[in-house]
Amino acid sequence: MPNQLAQSLSPYLLQHQDNPVDWMPWGEEAFEIARERDVPLFLSVGYAACHWCHVMAHESFENDQVGAYLNEHFVCIKVDREERPDIDQIYMNAVQLMTGHGGWPMSVFLDHDGRPFYAGTYWPVIAHGGMPSFPQVLDALVDAWANRREEIADHAAEITEGLRQLAVGTGETADKTPGPDRVGVAIELLLKTVDGTWGGFGEAPKFPHATDLELMLRVASRTEDSRLVEAVELTLDKMAAGGIRDHIGGGFSRYSVDGKWLVPHFEKMLYDNALLAEVYTRAMQVTGNARHGEVATEILDYIQRDMVDVSGGIHCSEDADSDGVEGKFYVWDPAEVIEVLGEERGTRFCQIYDITESGNFDGHSIANLPRSIADWAEQLSIATETLSKELATDRERLRVAREKRVKPQRDDKIVVAWNALAIRAFSIASVALCRDDYLQTAERAARFLIDSMRDSNGRLLHVYRAGTAHGDAFVDDHAIFADALVGLYEATADPAWLVEAVSLAEQLVDRFMDVRDGGFYYTASDSDSLITRNKDWHDGSLVSGNAASAMVCLKLSRITGNSRLLDAAVGTLRCGETVIRTQTRACAALISVIDELHHDQGELVIAVAQRAAVPEVARRVLGGFQPGLTVVWSLPENGSEDVLPNNAAAVSPVPCELLEGKVSLGDAFTLYRCRDFHCESPVVDP
Repeated sequence: MPNQLAQSLSPYLLQHQDNPVDWMPWGEEAFEIARERDVPLFLSVGYAACHWCHVMAHESFENDQVGAYLNEHFVCIKVDREERPDIDQIYMNAVQLMTGHGGWPMSVFLDHDGRPFYAGTYWPVIAHGGMPSFPQVLDALVDAWANRREEIADHAAEITEGLRQLAVGTGETADKTPGPDRVGVAIELLLKTVDGTWGGFGEAPKFPHATDLELMLRVASRTEDSRLVEAVELTLDKMAAGGIRDHIGGGFSRYSVDGKWLVPHFEKMLYDNALLAEVYTRAMQVTGNARHGEVATEILDYIQRDMVDVSGGIHCSEDADSDGVEGKFYVWDPAEVIEVLGEERGTRFCQIYDITESGNFDGHSIANLPRSIADWAEQLSIATETLSKELATDRERLRVAREKRVKPQRDDKIVVAWNALAIRAFSIASVALCRDDYLQTAERAARFLIDSMRDSNGRLLHVYRAGTAHGDAFVDDHAIFADALVGLYEATADPAWLVEAVSLAEQLVDRFMDVRDGGFYYTASDSDSLITRNKDWHDGSLVSGNAASAMVCLKLSRITGNSRLLDAAVGTLRCGETVIRTQTRACAALISVIDELHHDQGELVIAVAQRAAVPEVARRVLGGFQPGLTVVWSLPENGSEDVLPNNAAAVSPVPCELLEGKVSLGDAFTLYRCRDFHCESPVVDP
């Protein structure tokens, strides 16, 4: 008989509805039952695409004996970390405090007040490799709860106090805003950790670290520091050649388990691919090397083809496993390739993409490029362009054939912040890569979020699935979406997107900002309370909430002249000064905000003679990476095209002093270069 998770909308929770464990969703009911029964709570947190979550589920949560023991001695709660990142953040801090490391599945044992007293990640059902078994852990905790309750209470109080200190994450708010020297310090620290052979930062396992790469490109675009360009290109090229990239279907896996980017953890996450699509696009803009744009195109084409919902929103992830085997969908044997491509083309493809009889992963092969296509073209005496086109045809034929396999499960939730990252990436690429369809995808997703992910009071909700939006939106939902809407405004010139961005930023300040010390809490002031209220400073899977909030407040303050937004951005940097100074390597996105603040390129008003000219003008004027530049459009009659549903934003345009008197003086467009709202003479039809 299904447990209470059967009522959930989360694909991850629904995976556990038939477990013998009497799982409950997070809520007061679970805590009340635990008090009545006088038993502790077992909190298990994971997500649908998590391989080790599946392993622990198969070994323990589907085991009748383990399930019966859990039901007898605990109240068990299942949480999807993607639905409730606020819960995940707090208790992941607890795991790291208690064990020194983190990861998923996350396993935390709580008292009746939600205070953690023991925590870990994956435990095997049978002890091995120095790890205790999960039943052994449970036995010890049941004994402690029965016989050493005071010790548990003392430990829970100590851990909770540590969590409260971690929740704020800062020392005293600084009197001064961090200066531009912090950017230089961060860059030198990054360069010291670059793997000079394989790219990336540090040793295995290797994550792409998109925010670090974006910071390096941002500074390189201004300073032309060849060290930064070389480090970024090395990393991007090695990732693009490795097995972390799906050479057949496009997109990137979560991370590489080795230092050479060969063997990925095969799950594909929307946020990783959105961030990487932007980084590869920016690398093309900074270096002029088209190969980076080709990788960005592959990523965005994959998202467009495989991840966009019929509603226009974009799904969360694809699993690492299919048929219960990690990576099975993605690996190849030579015979399979030759069957699809024929003997000659198939043999050549296997040679180039390292697909061998012995394999490079559990007896099978992950497609990768140990040598460049240009090198192979020279060896085979074929023009590089010809070989590239033929291999593109071969990859597409293999992709179509691969679609006949059992596919990994898809988590078809739609999460605001993740969609916003994709909207921003599609918007930037639409201009840089001259792809109108990318802009259409971005606009459609943005319309969906605005139209379908609001509560009855018009406030943003966090997640959508199966026709229902639910859950209070978090600080990163508001901030990253607002920033994505600024990107859409820059690409389309439609002020309706800007109106929505300003509205979200005002909600950030009203509902999330710490008015006393500065910075932004992860949850809103009117959201459900947990044992702590976190401030998110460190980049993780996403850009940190404080960095995203400060960046968009700074951008919008420059467009609108709104000093309240500027004060919020500067106050965040002052509040986070200790984190920025002492934990520099963990907060590249905050360093980017400092760079944006201190390297203001001024304002650029683009006045067009005809609205139809906007796409062409955007590509001509905004095709490069220009961090610190504030862009404002002046349209004929300066009206909105009523892009948004129900004409929502067009009725109250954003005030902008820069637009006063700015019209196109020629047949095409006119540029007004300004700084601090004082403008130079217009440049007509440049």
